[in-house]
Amino acid sequence: MTANAPAPLFSVVTPVYDPPIEVLTATIESVRAQTFPDWELVLVDDCSPNDEVREVLRRFAALDHRISVIERAENGHIVAASNDGLAKARGTFIALLDHDDLLTPHALERNARAIARHEDVDYLYSDEDNIGANGKVTSTFRKPDWSPERLRGQNYCCHLSVLRADLVREVGGFREGLEGSQDHDLILRVTERARRVVHIPDVLYHWRAVPGSVALDRNAKPYAFEAGRRAVQDQLDRLGIGGTVSINQHNWYTIQRQLPAERRVSIIIPTRGSSSVVWGRRRVHVVECVRSALAHTRHENLEIVVVYDGPTPPRVLQELREIVGDRLVLVPFREKFNYSRKVNIGALASSGDRLVLLNDDIEVRSEDWLETLVAPLEEPEVGLTGAKLFFSSTAVQHAGLAFSGGGYYHPFRLAAADDPGPFGALVLNREVSGVTAACLGVRRETFLSAGGFTEHLPQNYNDVDFNLKVRHLGNRVLFVAECQLFHFESQTRNAPVAREEAFFIHGRWGVPRRDPYTPVFPMPERKPHGMRRRGTKSRIG
Repeated sequence: MTANAPAPLFSVVTPVYDPPIEVLTATIESVRAQTFPDWELVLVDDCSPNDEVREVLRRFAALDHRISVIERAENGHIVAASNDGLAKARGTFIALLDHDDLLTPHALERNARAIARHEDVDYLYSDEDNIGANGKVTSTFRKPDWSPERLRGQNYCCHLSVLRADLVREVGGFREGLEGSQDHDLILRVTERARRVVHIPDVLYHWRAVPGSVALDRNAKPYAFEAGRRAVQDQLDRLGIGGTVSINQHNWYTIQRQLPAERRVSIIIPTRGSSSVVWGRRRVHVVECVRSALAHTRHENLEIVVVYDGPTPPRVLQELREIVGDRLVLVPFREKFNYSRKVNIGALASSGDRLVLLNDDIEVRSEDWLETLVAPLEEPEVGLTGAKLFFSSTAVQHAGLAFSGGGYYHPFRLAAADDPGPFGALVLNREVSGVTAACLGVRRETFLSAGGFTEHLPQNYNDVDFNLKVRHLGNRVLFVAECQLFHFESQTRNAPVAREEAFFIHGRWGVPRRDPYTPVFPMPERKPHGMRRRGTKSRIG
């Protein structure tokens, strides 16, 4: 604790309804075993049919003065029982504990230490694992740091949630009618107003995986999915974010945002008009890129800005004119190759409110790709968006960048197209450290405020640097899972990185250690993300 800060009192609130006696006993004992002494446990029996449950609760209340019991006269379900617990709680912070789970012995102590470091913290969450009936750990969830976009897709915070009591009461506690996702809804409402959110990267909660529990089977409580969808939709409505929430095939949530028709979008494509064989057919990359980009969007207020090198064949430029018409802006580039400079020149030649950077060796895979990519930028704090990219084989090429272990990586490179990833990382929109410039969306004012792309990095790390500049301005960077494109680069190419570029990026930003948004991922071969570009063919390690 800091010298002047009093130790917090934690109110552990636990609704109880007919758990196995030995499981309930273990749950209560896990609270009594806490190394931090300033807690109270509020147990709310929701009219359990087994009288032995109440006998156990009464016995523990008699044994430890920090334990109190509420016995409801009728079953009101989890929201009513939880609100009864909140009404009795005296603590400065509320900790949520299910009646069949376990806290680690240092759970409250770790939270108290975090509160001492950040006196303005209003919400804390930590990592968790699952334990089976035999007491063995079955999986561990190492969570990202605060990721509000991911929270809309799934209640990734969940256990252990610790919330400032005054703020819980200010937002009205748990809401009736959202049983099954009542915690998700409360966390959404609290974090909208929270001054600070803290992630404690330590397993503090054991979620019991037994038959009938959501930890073992996410389909155990199907009514919870609709309640969660309503909770997320309600948040969008409260915050004025235009979008519709649906339940996806994984029983998480997808947001279809609205891109205003008046929002002008400039798609900037550097090229030299090169061609290669893809899926057995030779193609001029920039032509097919533009053709597919226009075919898979309904947004009409756009322009295509093509920054082309001198060797670009005239017939390629003519074909682009025929496809795009008067929405085409052709910008010649006759200097020594510098990818960053080509991007900056394209941005200066554009007129859009939103800029989309696109490699020429791209083909769109998903409908409404442009709307899906650009619409999240309507949220003021979102500075950059990036797509999910696939190799021609359909293996994943990009799903956000991780800055970790001294390098810059595609953490899910070569994952199968239908792989949801660990805890949904490949199918959920979420905050990331960076996104590749092979497909990147940004507001014009953000691009200009960040100073555009750094021309000291002509080939490699230019997008890494740009992501870091945008984040330094206080913006969030989003991976948008539903925006999907093919990126026709080699799966095995190992692009060399100029030493001076590596020195530049590390000298400016330091050497990355732990990625805040992808703390654990399948480690690739140790080669940096650096982008080596000849023409516009990106080489991403």
